[in-house]
Amino acid sequence: MSEQIPLVDYLVLGDNPHLVAQQCTNCGATYFDRRNACAGCFGTDFKQIDVAPDGTVSTFTIVAMAAPGIPVPFVSAVIDCDGIPVRGNVINVEPDPDHVSLGMKVRLATYSLGEDDHDKEAIGFGFEPSSN
Repeated sequence: MSEQIPLVDYLVLGDNPHLVAQQCTNCGATYFDRRNACAGCFGTDFKQIDVAPDGTVSTFTIVAMAAPGIPVPFVSAVIDCDGIPVRGNVINVEPDPDHVSLGMKVRLATYSLGEDDHDKEAIGFGFEPSSN
């Protein structure tokens, strides 16, 4: 069995995959990368918070041209996860406006990006349509 490694540091794998963010304890701004100071208030104290796995599509675009080797079309979106905006792709859906819409309910999903010669499997995330 291969060892799974998240593609990004803020993806937590396991029985309940989820994202984590750094939240400024002064103003509540959230970031997915490490910060020395908050861009909103210049505060320097952060706490780690879990991001809700369910959300709604707040904006999206259907990408028709990408870097070589990236299959197109695909849906790039901003997902509102309980007030935290998350950039990600909408996956497991036809990439057209008949199947993706503003306000669409989605849920975090993980998938394999491939395995290296040392049995390490890279795991990425996206959001798939949800019935919730």
